[in-house]
Amino acid sequence: MSTLHMQGITKQFSGVPALQGVDFEVKAGEVHALLGANGAGKSTLMKILTGAYQADGGSISIDGTPVAIHTPQDAKALGIQCVYQEVDTALIPNLSVAENILMDQLVHKNASSLISWKRLFAESADILRSFGFAIPVHKKVEECTLSEKQLILIARATVQKAKYVIFDEPTAPLSNKESERLFEIIAQLKNAGVGIIYISHRLPEIFQLCDRITIMRDGQRVATTATADTNMDEVISHMLGKSFSEEFPKVDVPIGEKLLEARGIKGGKVRGADLTVREGEIVGVVGLVGAGKTELARLLFGADPAEAGEVRLKGSKLRLDSPRDAVEKGLVLVPEERRKEGIFVEESVKNNLSVAALSKWTGLGFVRQGLEAGHAKDLVQKLGVKTANIGQLVGFLSGGNQQKVAIGKWLGTDASIFLFDEPTKGVDIGAKSDIYRLIGKLATEKKGILYFSCEFPEVIGIADRILVMFEGKIVKELTRAEATQELIMYYASGGE
Repeated sequence: MSTLHMQGITKQFSGVPALQGVDFEVKAGEVHALLGANGAGKSTLMKILTGAYQADGGSISIDGTPVAIHTPQDAKALGIQCVYQEVDTALIPNLSVAENILMDQLVHKNASSLISWKRLFAESADILRSFGFAIPVHKKVEECTLSEKQLILIARATVQKAKYVIFDEPTAPLSNKESERLFEIIAQLKNAGVGIIYISHRLPEIFQLCDRITIMRDGQRVATTATADTNMDEVISHMLGKSFSEEFPKVDVPIGEKLLEARGIKGGKVRGADLTVREGEIVGVVGLVGAGKTELARLLFGADPAEAGEVRLKGSKLRLDSPRDAVEKGLVLVPEERRKEGIFVEESVKNNLSVAALSKWTGLGFVRQGLEAGHAKDLVQKLGVKTANIGQLVGFLSGGNQQKVAIGKWLGTDASIFLFDEPTKGVDIGAKSDIYRLIGKLATEKKGILYFSCEFPEVIGIADRILVMFEGKIVKELTRAEATQELIMYYASGGE
């Protein structure tokens, strides 16, 4: 049986150890989960395997033969493919779906031979059809939804005859139906002898899909076990280094005056939305993928143009022409795609945390570096951002720490309404708890919270009221006391 083996892998960034002698292996025909809290080292280990990073020490072998992986091309030549969580870094937005799926064929096409575009589009359509994916092959990737982009990456990886495929949070943007189809594809790959490395914070998926589990913590491997020989409590204990029952630290806050009122909001997928948010209130907006949650958040923030409707903030009508209008009036958004829209990945932690309220740290047209740095250091401590220093590029932080920065940049503003769109997507259970507490703290400060999510349990746990969306409309309002996952699913699926 073919085996890929990483042994004694070490890596440092700016003198800070990221990996400390990590061993990991995956066998042909198995699904091996790689778990750990954000910052545990999972992504760094996989980037070394795919040639994006170079290890400082250790070795990689396939079937006992040492291999050298210096570039992503080296990894692909060895049959190692990755379906990345951050889809926009792996796709070319101005090319078609077909061109992105069959990218390798185009890149390696003999310069003297002509490309048959008719055959290219037909072949890519056949590939998508075989997977049960309904995406127009002529469509530009930049016009695709997040879930469509993920499906394109899956299709591309699986048609390149990979021997080992890394799935990094693959179900995060997918609907339940799309996720089930993905699980079927993974089963097909497994039966074909492909080794699967599966990274996910959704533990039920792990126990449904995976044969073995390896758990990392603080840059080290702390456990490897057969899935059948462990349980969720034990896995969480290994991940955090302590026992932990995931809880939602809901703080009872007096609900105050009305802050936000939206009536008849329409635009894009959103066909009609009425809602209110009061001081200290957390209002959950839930629905299945495609229900229009993200689109509603963007309309309220002015990121997309509204076709109809009115939004009032503290009684005053709010212009919906641009995010700038919203921010100036005190309404801010933490978006779903944090790397694309929520942070500047090639800027420092300091710059990201100060950018939304830069005028507070400037004088006579110059940034007052000391004040800006002091503000950033205070927020890093307050938010629990794990970083070597405030000068570190945000792109090098783990997903959970990036999300804390995406939230933290708004804390220096005078915002009264916070919109959170899937704030815990791709975030580990420890960082989730930090984010819940941060949102609870905002509520105690009389901020109004709109919490958009398809994760029903967390919305039930954190929200005071829950609005259920179906096909672009808010179809039901539930109190926290009466909401159940079954009831939410009933209305989110079109029940009346």
